[in-house]
Amino acid sequence: MNDTPEVERLRARVAELEARLGTTASPPPAAPEEGRRSPWWAVSSAVLLVLACVLAPLAVTSVWASTQISDTEAYVETVAPLAEDPAVQTAVANEVTRAIFENLDIDQLTTEALETLAGQEGVPPRVEAALPALAVPISDGVEGFTRTQVRNILASPQFAELWAQVNRIAHDQVVTLLEGNQGGAVSAQGDTVTLNLAPIIEEVKTRLVDRGFALAANIPSVDRSFVLVQSESVTNAQSVYRTLNTLGLWLPFIVLGLFVAGALLARDRRGAVVKGALGVTAAMIVLGVALAVLRTVYVQETPADILTEQAAGGVFDTLVRFLRTGMRAVAVLGLVVALIAFLAGPTGAAARTRSALQGGIGSLRGGAEAAGWSTGRVGTWTHAHRRALRVGVLVAGGLTLMFWTRPTAWVVLGIAVVVVLLLAVVEFLATPTETAGEVEPPAEPTTAEAAPTLPRQRPGEQPASAEVEPAEKEIGARG
Repeated sequence: MNDTPEVERLRARVAELEARLGTTASPPPAAPEEGRRSPWWAVSSAVLLVLACVLAPLAVTSVWASTQISDTEAYVETVAPLAEDPAVQTAVANEVTRAIFENLDIDQLTTEALETLAGQEGVPPRVEAALPALAVPISDGVEGFTRTQVRNILASPQFAELWAQVNRIAHDQVVTLLEGNQGGAVSAQGDTVTLNLAPIIEEVKTRLVDRGFALAANIPSVDRSFVLVQSESVTNAQSVYRTLNTLGLWLPFIVLGLFVAGALLARDRRGAVVKGALGVTAAMIVLGVALAVLRTVYVQETPADILTEQAAGGVFDTLVRFLRTGMRAVAVLGLVVALIAFLAGPTGAAARTRSALQGGIGSLRGGAEAAGWSTGRVGTWTHAHRRALRVGVLVAGGLTLMFWTRPTAWVVLGIAVVVVLLLAVVEFLATPTETAGEVEPPAEPTTAEAAPTLPRQRPGEQPASAEVEPAEKEIGARG
């Protein structure tokens, strides 16, 4: 059947309206705004995250300086293992023994005693001739006995208590030293840091007298110093300490604020959290490498006649051991946060992992229900509040980690495992309400799905859709 002119006119009108719909449809209003803002937001996010990663090692170090070095009890706990370090015990024993014999001339006393004994009446000539030759063996024996007693005292639990007492008294001088001042039990002269051994020598003197070496009572009060550090870096350490102690505990919160702000400004927030957390872990690795380099420099700069390489390494490792503990804990925390953010993302691997976990928990719940176990109202309530419960578990884990006195890497992993188990329990208990014969209504279509985007309508003009629909109906009726 041939088309009439009216049909041709209507088809032309429909084509015109369709062309108008295709050419005049305006893009979503949010797109231009997002295009204008996203580059600056992306740059700001990257800058904030980089600053957080760069400042993270300084934050960990500032916490260590404020809590472990500036606090007396924490400092005593830090240096306590040095009393049990064999290399440090040997170095202290040598210094104490040297101080005793410098103030107690055993060679002269032995020689005078033997000469007096040889001059006594009734001493056989052969014995009189042999007595002077005994001066050196007797002197060596006394020195060996003294050295053995000193080492026994230094290896005893009493010395550990004395060491703690000496360091507790000297802590104020340590802080004074690091602040750049001088004097006290601990002092710095040029590039040397020394500890006053006078209390330890006095204790050794008392112990020697108690063990029958009465000659030790003649030892005068000795003001002898033991070198803890001899390095050209002492002055630099003082300036670094003052800076870190000024920052105190504020810097970690600044770093956390930078990290959160950087993640919020990013278009892909989960991706920003993953990258930022991995960056913090990388920064902790850099801090660990820096500590290893500083240890090597310190050991090499310490003269062997003052501290052996083993003793110097032990001193350095002991002083920074809690710094290393905090560094490892933050590194593991960064890995945990990155893993959580990754698993919460839309990637295929993350979706499959979540699906597998939910399927496993669902299977356990199904098995329990098949066995006659039901959560009842608890399951219904948990399902209704499962989002709040998840947030609460995460917040509780974060607060536990924040208020832990000295978290280690194992503590961080343990808290993460507990949080995961609690989230699994919430998922297991969450049972949706089931109503027999009731079907959940389908979701309302979104605005974009419900109707196509129409061109803007001028006042008094008929909507384009209103013109197309009658035209199509008329074409169908006449066709």
